[in-house]
Amino acid sequence: MRTKSLKKNKINVVTLGCSKNVYDSEVLMGQLKASGKDVVHEKEGNIVVINTCGFINNAKAESVNTILEYVQKKEEGEVDKVFVTGCLSERYKPDLVKEIPNVDEYFGTTELPHLLKALGSDYKHELIGERLTTTPKNYAYLKIAEGCDRPCSFCAIPLMRGKHKSTPIEDLVIEAEKLAANGVKELILIAQDLTYYGLDLYKKRNLAELLEALVKVEGIEWIRLHYAFPTGFPMDVLEVMNREPKICNYLDIPLQHISDRILKSMRRGTTKEKTTQLLKDFRAAVPNMTIRTTLIVGYPGETEEDFQILKEWVKDMRFERLGCFTYSHEENTHAYTLEDDVPEEVKQDRANEIMEIQSQISWELNQEKIGQTFKVVVDRKEGNYFVGRTEFDSPDVDNEVLIDASKTYLKTGEFTTVKIIDAADFDLFGEVVN
Repeated sequence: MRTKSLKKNKINVVTLGCSKNVYDSEVLMGQLKASGKDVVHEKEGNIVVINTCGFINNAKAESVNTILEYVQKKEEGEVDKVFVTGCLSERYKPDLVKEIPNVDEYFGTTELPHLLKALGSDYKHELIGERLTTTPKNYAYLKIAEGCDRPCSFCAIPLMRGKHKSTPIEDLVIEAEKLAANGVKELILIAQDLTYYGLDLYKKRNLAELLEALVKVEGIEWIRLHYAFPTGFPMDVLEVMNREPKICNYLDIPLQHISDRILKSMRRGTTKEKTTQLLKDFRAAVPNMTIRTTLIVGYPGETEEDFQILKEWVKDMRFERLGCFTYSHEENTHAYTLEDDVPEEVKQDRANEIMEIQSQISWELNQEKIGQTFKVVVDRKEGNYFVGRTEFDSPDVDNEVLIDASKTYLKTGEFTTVKIIDAADFDLFGEVVN
């Protein structure tokens, strides 16, 4: 027994779900490291912390399966302790304690100090911006707010993340400076809702002012905006985007649907006419802007007519980037009171149909890029290619630029100028311009 007690603990943090969870895991790891703990991300460790997602059914299933996998390892003596944190345990803690009792302890999304204590650490308030980043060294997520005040009927996020709470501009600047000092060149701004940023702290929507402060951070070359809610979008942001070369001409704005009937039931606070006008205003203000959106099909009561309206609108709008999800019926949301009446296979067919339209649009837009040159950041080497992105593409979700590695040597994390020589649905092929 004595030898076992002398074994040094290694904490393995496992992250599931969205970029906000990635950020939270990085903060946790930064705190643990500051307390002298040996901490790794998704590698071998005798103590495991699983940061779960509880957003939709598929994500919940993945989280539960991961917990069960590590509980099994604990029973077989491969790991000593298993802790669970994040959205799933915030939302379903009583059920989880009952169903999977062999987890050492469950923690919610706001219980970081308690989790640290369980891991033999103290929460250090002075560690503003100290994180152990898990993304490639050239980019990092910057979470500018937590929670959400929107009443969307289908969404469980306020149940798990609470009310909207903005992080002060000065704290975000400190964090950006620390990331830049560690070699980060691209900041991806995330929140449940960027549009709302600052309303709670400054009594006005203050995203533009935050961007003005962040562009001054030396070493940061690109700033990218993710997850902006369409209603109440602060249009002064577009003026800053136009003026400041560091701010990517890119906006991720989840629109979810366009049929007025469905938008009303979804409690989105907008209409087809208003949304279409908003997108026209975006394009007029920043002519070469890339707009990414996400849509939900199969929402309760979605008829074939509603779907046709959505389909025609996707064809008309020609989004540069688009993702489509099938509706997930989530308990304790307003939409849960409605009948989940669109069959699963119909949901899937509709999603496939939207993505087929989108892949054709993406192919056509990509063909227009052949012969053009772009500033490209190199994220990684994969097989015979260096894989990079333009300012119009976010990591993991958007198009990539493939550069033949046998012809050119590139350093990951560096920017280079690339001429596009060929294009597929979602990939561009380029060669370096010297």
